[in-house]
Amino acid sequence: MSKLRVGIIGCGAIAFQKHLPALIKLNDKVEVVAFCSNDEAKARNAAEKFSKNAKIYTDYRELVNDSNIDVVHVCTPNVLHAPITVAALDAGKHVMCEKPMATNSNEAKEMLNAAKRSGKTLTISYQNRFRRDSLLLKEACDRGDLGEIYVAKAHAVRRRGVPTWGVFMNKELQGGGPLIDIGTHALDLTLWCMNNYEVDSVTGVTFNKLKNQYQANLFGPWDPQTFNVEESAFAFIKMKNGATIYLEAAWILNTLDEREAMTTLSGTKGGAEMRRNILTNNDELLFNSEMCGRLIETKVQNPAGVAYNSPIEETDADREIGQWINAILEEKAPVVTPEQAYMVTRILEAIYESAETGKTIEFMNKDEENILFGDHFKDEGLKK
Repeated sequence: MSKLRVGIIGCGAIAFQKHLPALIKLNDKVEVVAFCSNDEAKARNAAEKFSKNAKIYTDYRELVNDSNIDVVHVCTPNVLHAPITVAALDAGKHVMCEKPMATNSNEAKEMLNAAKRSGKTLTISYQNRFRRDSLLLKEACDRGDLGEIYVAKAHAVRRRGVPTWGVFMNKELQGGGPLIDIGTHALDLTLWCMNNYEVDSVTGVTFNKLKNQYQANLFGPWDPQTFNVEESAFAFIKMKNGATIYLEAAWILNTLDEREAMTTLSGTKGGAEMRRNILTNNDELLFNSEMCGRLIETKVQNPAGVAYNSPIEETDADREIGQWINAILEEKAPVVTPEQAYMVTRILEAIYESAETGKTIEFMNKDEENILFGDHFKDEGLKK
């Protein structure tokens, strides 16, 4: 089979740091043939570093209509995810879109509909599913080691971690702050491990208490005048089976319990927790249960993962991009289905709506969900 020909739309940090390094390792399956940015110099820089013979575009519509391209990766600000993805799908391309799926559920539905009518594969880039600790935890959940998971926490908390580059603080272009930026990862990871996407209601709050007081920041000082998104958000999510999820997301919070893209799960047979060891500065995965009438804990550090391309120097991005390309070539569903990503977007939207109105947001009934999505929420875990 000839190589899949990939076009990259958006030539910023996420393309350079994740998508392109992983794609070029798959040179037996993939060829990057085009780059697009509204700043032509950025597109040419990407081509110079990763694929010197690639075409250069400044208009995404021209790239998606290039008949020489099979796959499009969307690496743009959030507000552009939906229009570019829909255009690419309608032009007959498979699409990997960066997280979050969209800034609102209506746009996310348009993306789902475009994938359905085109027959092409769509996935959303939730790379934290492909960390080694995430893979091990998911396997334990799927085996039933925790039993029925009925209480969970989704953690995305930085003490001082405001991203001061790009457009992260611009609500018009991003749709929100830490909730839609890093909270989306923690929520996706939690729902995936629970394998539960049937939401009953959402109650949320957002805060802007500290952005005008502090400037100590991992990424340098920010401008309070251009910081027009929330600095932190918290939510209570109730599922239709009675299970609950507490979600916390913050760029600025006076806390020592910093955790990003992590989850805590409590089930009927046992529990599991991802956390950062502040003494060693290492991430840990801990399981807890009881044995012979005694409480026990098992700590897993650097758990072994699943290898797709290289058994030695494989990164999380390699696993993510590797399974995506294999899904296209083998005509199977990707690990992150668009229906799952839609529900993440729907929940985030409901948190913002609840925070604005002060009301609990009720979700659709089960029959309406089935009409929209069928059984596509459920997954079979990560397979080679």
